[in-house]
Amino acid sequence: RSSYSCCYFVLPCCFFDFHGKYSRRQSKKTQYREYLDFVAQVGFVCGFHVEEDCLRIPSTKRVSFIGKSRTYAAAEHTLIDQQITQFINSRRTCAVATCDRRVGFNHKDHCGGLCKETGSEPPEDETETAGTIWMPGFQPREKVEQIRNCASLPRDFVDEVVLNVANLLLNAAPQKSCSDKQGGNTNTWNQGESLSLGEVAEQLNKETLKKLKNEYGGLQTLLKNNHQVFEVLNGRVHIRDWRKEKPPSKTKPEVKRRLSAEAFKTRLCWFFIHHPDGCSLPSEACPYAHGSEELR
Repeated sequence: RSSYSCCYFVLPCCFFDFHGKYSRRQSKKTQYREYLDFVAQVGFVCGFHVEEDCLRIPSTKRVSFIGKSRTYAAAEHTLIDQQITQFINSRRTCAVATCDRRVGFNHKDHCGGLCKETGSEPPEDETETAGTIWMPGFQPREKVEQIRNCASLPRDFVDEVVLNVANLLLNAAPQKSCSDKQGGNTNTWNQGESLSLGEVAEQLNKETLKKLKNEYGGLQTLLKNNHQVFEVLNGRVHIRDWRKEKPPSKTKPEVKRRLSAEAFKTRLCWFFIHHPDGCSLPSEACPYAHGSEELR
């Protein structure tokens, strides 16, 4: 609809209509095929010769549509634009219709029999503005998409939550002794207990939970982002014991080995600073810096 000379390529994925989620209307087709037919129909209604292609990509959604040429002359552009407006309105007013909408029908049959109750002419106010208003009330998303994976939260806030959760795990049960299998000696480094995400959330204040609810994944995402300190498995939070981490594989690709070596000692060790027993690893074995003098 941008211009008569416009061409398009579309790779349909999520099932959405003009005003919300796409509603299924044909049980004899798969949801994907029905939606593909709808997207192709939009192209036909807009006056395109629609071509279908299957892309060579590793995805289950790989059927695409291409519109390279029009089915009408440039002089008919205004008339077709009015028909497009009617089609958009029909999708909004006849959202619960169930009749069969076939692909490849004549573009003049813009409503596909769905909006008989709305009349054959578009509303007066929308006819006048067909060339300037595509969809009254439509609100596009913001130009700058907000990052909501906890990565943009203030560092002080994240550090406070990490410290609070770690203290909850350390104080959840009496300190336990664990055996150092390599040396055969008893080591009293306190790994704390594991708690469910729900149990952890119950101990956090309302203001903290309110901030986390605005992020995708909330508390779980924040804890997973701080993988130096925590391990989240099956909905339960543990303090990570770096003695149990597997040593870097010698068969690891050269690029990954180089990146791992470049990141060595570039951040301070959280355990060295905050854990009551310090770090469970000696300085030379810990990938993090035990004090600012070790930072690279």
